[in-house]
Amino acid sequence: MKPSEEDAGKDSAKTQKPPTRPAAHYRSLFISDLHMGARSCQVDRILDFIKRNNADTIYLVGDIVDTWTPIGRNWSPAHDEVLHILLRRAQEGARLVYLPGNHDAFFRSYFGTYFDCIEIADHVYHEAADGRSYLVLHGDAADGFFWRRRLLSRFGGFLDHIMRGLSDGLNEVRRTFGLAETSKIENTIARFNRMLRYGNRFEKRLAALARQHDRDGVICGHFHKAALHSDWGVVYANCGDWVESFTAIAETMDGQLHLLKPVSLTSSETRAQLALEFEDEPRTAI
Repeated sequence: MKPSEEDAGKDSAKTQKPPTRPAAHYRSLFISDLHMGARSCQVDRILDFIKRNNADTIYLVGDIVDTWTPIGRNWSPAHDEVLHILLRRAQEGARLVYLPGNHDAFFRSYFGTYFDCIEIADHVYHEAADGRSYLVLHGDAADGFFWRRRLLSRFGGFLDHIMRGLSDGLNEVRRTFGLAETSKIENTIARFNRMLRYGNRFEKRLAALARQHDRDGVICGHFHKAALHSDWGVVYANCGDWVESFTAIAETMDGQLHLLKPVSLTSSETRAQLALEFEDEPRTAI
């Protein structure tokens, strides 16, 4: 018996995926520390965020591409899609500003404007809609450990790459034997990184740098520690990263800064669902 057109329509509706919600649009969007090409990069989460969020001005606040590790080994079509979306946004009229960090310092040899739509600079001043002015830079200039121990810092990046590879290999073996994946190695890496970032001296240094530039605040990355506050007399906004925190800074049309964080999940939800949907209302604002 041939199914009716009504039944066929119902079946089709069941198989269709719900459409992706329209991208949130901001006056400005600040993202940093994607570390694309590194083993630690969570490119699927980056891609989902980029698809869902757009802005008149997009600031790439350093360590976007990670040149400290062999990029080709971990590069995937998803990495290409992230770059294609950003370039397309620029071609469609968005202002795209790239502020290289220590992991992509190679691009510091190319300060200037390219293709009439991409700016590369060491730092810039961002004028918000409410009249406040911010110093925007990656932030490694305030990292005393990095500048005093550059070789040790690079070795730490290499060790991170090796340890994450070991974690991936261990989990592949566990899956082969039907065992659940473990995150013990990644948790150890995360605890070590938090220990290195303990304290707030770099926040004070960057706040002081903003005052030296006669700005109302600073927007940065580098330290993988998302923050938005005025504890040091000026606004301190850190984008966080896309290795652990999956955060970004956004400016709304009225000039307010917001720290975008991933939605919290209940214990019954799987890790694969984590951070792919951001809250409609940012959690923190100044």
